[in-house]
Parts: sequence; structure tokens; C-alpha cells
Amino acid sequence: MISPANRRMLLIAALVLALDQATKNLVLQFLGPRQDRIIIDGFFRLVNWGNTGAAWSLFRDRNEVLAWVSAAALAGLVLWRRHFHIQTLLGQISLGLICGGIAGNLIDRINPARHQVVDFLRFYLHTRAGAEIGFPAFNVADSAICVGVGLLILVSCRLESAAPARPAPEAGVEN
Repeated sequence: MISPANRRMLLIAALVLALDQATKNLVLQFLGPRQDRIIIDGFFRLVNWGNTGAAWSLFRDRNEVLAWVSAAALAGLVLWRRHFHIQTLLGQISLGLICGGIAGNLIDRINPARHQVVDFLRFYLHTRAGAEIGFPAFNVADSAICVGVGLLILVSCRLESAAPARPAPEAGVEN
């Protein structure tokens, strides 16, 4: 029988995965490769950019290696989930978000029709000189991973500050 904590994590991961794949499929359906559509001029546009690397295109063209790393990370998170504060609701949410995000990008990497992660959200600004500066394009899976990691850090900090302090050793007593 699956525990309520595991059921919650699985449900969140499945929802993230479904939303991620649905949004990527919509982008692929309506935008050609390297195409974009301005949503808010000078601030936000939808793009269809493939990424064979990791965040900020680090390790570009290492898709296969990154697929293996993602699969190992996902397996590790599932196997050692008890070490990630799953006794708390925020811990369950964070692990569900991270696992769903990793699974979404992993599917892109191993999908024979893609062989790359589909990034489509692009926030940017124009400088006075007319150049464009912006945050690298990302997707729902990337967002879920980042929010999940942030929540996990928050949960860890909260649990550490709530833990009882160890008494200081008395003078002249060795540990």
C-alpha cells in the first residue's frame, strides 16, 4: 500500500509531468524551430528553442550524458526520498515538483522525435542601445525543479531552526 505522503508526491509529480508535456506539445504544434511569438513587447515572449544542454545551455550537445544523469538523479530521489523531509507537507510538495520536473525534461531527452529539451518561456528587456538582455528560456519542468529545490531548502532551514539545541560541553569535560 502506498503511504499518503508517497501518494501526494506521486500526484504532484504526475501533474507537473502532464502540464510540462502538454505545454511543450502546444509550443511544438504552434511554433516552428527557433520561432517566437511576442506576448508582452520588450518583456515576455513564447519561443521554441531546443536545448541539448543543462541550465543556461551548459554542457551543450551532451544530451545523452544528461539523460543518464537525470535518470540517476530521479532514481536516487525516489530511493532516498525519506531523507528529504517527506514527513512534512512542504517536503512532499518539493520532492513531487523536483521529480515531476526531472521526468519532464528526461522524456524530452529520450524522445526520438526531440532528443533535446523544449524551452519556451523567455523573459527579456531591451537596453537603451536596443540590445536584448534576458533570462535564458525555460519550461514548466525547469520551473518545478527550481521551486521544488527552493521549498526543500526552506523546509530544511525550518526544521534545523526548530531542532533542539545541543547543550554546550561543561568546562573541563572532554567529548
